[in-house]
Amino acid sequence: MTSLVALLHRLGCEQVRTYIQSGNAVFRCDARRPDEIEAKIAAAISKAHGFEPRVLVMTVKELDKAIAANPFPKAVDNHKSLHFYFLSEPVQRPNLAALNAAKAANEAFAIAKEVFYLHSPGGIGKSKLAERVEKLLGVAATARNWRTVCAVRDLVADD
Repeated sequence: MTSLVALLHRLGCEQVRTYIQSGNAVFRCDARRPDEIEAKIAAAISKAHGFEPRVLVMTVKELDKAIAANPFPKAVDNHKSLHFYFLSEPVQRPNLAALNAAKAANEAFAIAKEVFYLHSPGGIGKSKLAERVEKLLGVAATARNWRTVCAVRDLVADD
């Protein structure tokens, strides 16, 4: 994470903070378009480390909106059961039949504009739906559990 912080500073980002060894970072920058920032970060990581990761940049407003729209508020007590899949773009035609077929009886999901919410009380590691989300939605995604989403948001609040 130290190298990620240094890389973000070299790209002109300020007030960079990271959360655990997960690639989650919050920062301020002058760029107006998240997709431009994503491309610059991915290219810089590729140049420095020889691989180009998928990078997703969200504004604080987008993160707050995703948290506020959580359709499973009763699940927040068990942070490991609630996951937010932040999508690279809005889902155009989700395969709802396949999503429902893949979910366990005790699982529930909801699709918002750019977030797929998954409540998996039996654990995400055992969830067939969790492993197939990106394929069934047809868009790239990055998943974070409730605790991580809140911790990242708390990093922003510390500004």
